[in-house]
Amino acid sequence: MAYTTINKSSDYFNTKLYTGNGSTNAITGVGFQPDFIWNKQRNGTYDHYLFNSLSGTGKYMKSNTTGSEGTNSDTVTSFDSDGFTLGNAAGNNGSGNTMASWNWLGANGTTANTDGSISSTVSANTTSGFSIVKWTGNNGAGATVGHGLGSIPKIVLVKNIQQSGYDWVMYHASLGNTKRIWLNLTNAVSTNTGSWNNTTPSSSVFTLGSSGETNGSGEMIGYCFAEKQGYSKFGSYTGNGNADGSFIYTGFKPAWVMIKKTNDTHAWRIYDGVRDTHNLTEKILEPNTSNAEATSGTYVLDLVSNGFKFRGNGDGVNGSGQSFIYMAFAEAPLVGTNGVTAKAR
Repeated sequence: MAYTTINKSSDYFNTKLYTGNGSTNAITGVGFQPDFIWNKQRNGTYDHYLFNSLSGTGKYMKSNTTGSEGTNSDTVTSFDSDGFTLGNAAGNNGSGNTMASWNWLGANGTTANTDGSISSTVSANTTSGFSIVKWTGNNGAGATVGHGLGSIPKIVLVKNIQQSGYDWVMYHASLGNTKRIWLNLTNAVSTNTGSWNNTTPSSSVFTLGSSGETNGSGEMIGYCFAEKQGYSKFGSYTGNGNADGSFIYTGFKPAWVMIKKTNDTHAWRIYDGVRDTHNLTEKILEPNTSNAEATSGTYVLDLVSNGFKFRGNGDGVNGSGQSFIYMAFAEAPLVGTNGVTAKAR
């Protein structure tokens, strides 16, 4: 049995729940200084707010819109050693609002990267396989951008942050380099040369086509994820349309799972093991909408020690014969670095 290289997943990814206070609010208990913060109100319809340390405090994007990068000094006011501090912006810290925050560790610093034909700035964590990349597009085709991971990313999520009207476009290795899918839309997967120039990412760079989504004029932001055994898994599966649903092996107990149906129109769905304190896991947030948290008896997941299994026949996650992609991060690996079965935290 293969071992993990990361015994404590929460050193690199962690879900933090908090309640807004409408004032200065220091959110602690993340366990590290996050470089990527994704916040969503659970009990209402404020947008998904995404923050990263390369853009800095007070700068945000929204996963459910095509807007350019926004500025509000009352959103994230600092990235802290054990979390982050918020101002009084209602979408992140409205008084009495219940919030979910998903947090990833980068490098807690930036590096200039010249591996690609376009120079980039990166915050790369090679241990966990996560990097944030910023570059200026050249409106060309066949351009390459360095990601700093030293391993091949299976996910590249890109947004044009300077020009509004562009979607969030994702490369997913299970779909291949001729395909794209959009985080802010319910659309099925699409064939397109303009996003990735029909080229698979390498251990040093990813390739851009001529699409304004990935290589337009102005600044672009990318989030890159390489698989790390026992910590992250990015794959695909086919639903069976049964309450005794499909089982997806990850090699760890998932802490966070995001799913998208790819052959038809359907919402993205995010599950985590913190909003649901016990199995079954049924509380859903949708990154392509501002909808409040919802539950459904047909969209339930069972988070188990080595993967996740569906306990419902909801078409958007387990439709019979339907195709899906997923991203998953670990709560605990199945087997630790020392060969001993790992315990959930």
